Amino acid sequence: MSAPLPTRALGSLVVPAVGYGAMVLAGTYARADDTDASRALGAALDAGCTFVDTSDSYGANERQIGTFLAGRRRDELQISTKFGLRALDGEPMHRLPVPWSMGEFRINAEPRLVRAHLERSLRHLGTDFVDVYSPHFPDPEVPIEDTVGAMVPLVEDGLVRHLGLSNPTLDHLVRAQTVHRIAAVQVEWSMWHPLEPGLLAHCERTEVGIVAWSPVGRGFLTGTLTAVDEGDFRAHVERLTGPNLAANNARFAPVRLLASELGLTPVQLALAWLLHQSPAVVPIPGSRTPAHIAENASAARVVLDAPTLARIDAALAAFVPAGAVS
Repeated sequence: MSAPLPTRALGSLVVPAVGYGAMVLAGTYARADDTDASRALGAALDAGCTFVDTSDSYGANERQIGTFLAGRRRDELQISTKFGLRALDGEPMHRLPVPWSMGEFRINAEPRLVRAHLERSLRHLGTDFVDVYSPHFPDPEVPIEDTVGAMVPLVEDGLVRHLGLSNPTLDHLVRAQTVHRIAAVQVEWSMWHPLEPGLLAHCERTEVGIVAWSPVGRGFLTGTLTAVDEGDFRAHVERLTGPNLAANNARFAPVRLLASELGLTPVQLALAWLLHQSPAVVPIPGSRTPAHIAENASAARVVLDAPTLARIDAALAAFVPAGAVS
């Protein structure tokens, strides 16, 4: 195992500066199996990325983590999971508009179901608590205060250590904070997907951590994504399909060149740049490949001075992606 990574805070929870997004192990982008999952999780642990994010909606992902955790000390991993997008037996689901080409997800974050969602996740994870628990999206048919209010007893019962929100607006966060302290919000943030400035400022002011999902642009910012298969979720993302992907790769070339000049890979530059945007941010890149996981983790130790950051920002300002932001 490598030396511990620098740390950051999600509320009062101290985590490594780079976490691990386990969704990639569930076959969302490409086929993965339990052997791949165990190898990848072991690599994340070895690299120091011990903050692992999952969801009850990521196929067998919670079970994969539970299998990996079996026989290990529970404190070797800090587990964040989410709920609402996977139906409970016999329960209705609510329409949730999303910006991708499928148009909508289905969700149910009604207060009466919150404990049942958690109990199912705990069984799959093989643990008696999770470190961070979040509704996967705010349910458009349920006030966020009601969902969070139903989560508070889970903290009081020791089943959840910290409450989070995933994909909230600033308004959702402010309203949720009237009910209970929120340790972290999970939002998309990367070089080509900006974070709403008001949300960032409020998180920094109220000591809420920002867990950045898709911090390397669903793989685009690696500089190696040249095609997306039909069964890949990314086929629903406008920027990554058809002529947009080729155009974006060409437009991003100056940023890749800058990474090379700095002695970094494009991934290391993307993650290091993000880490320099705020002391509150913890990116959760995902990969099935141990070498790439170690590469991601190494970005936590990259230092970018002010002139270098200015050069990066200038290159990003000139990079106008083709396709919708999501």
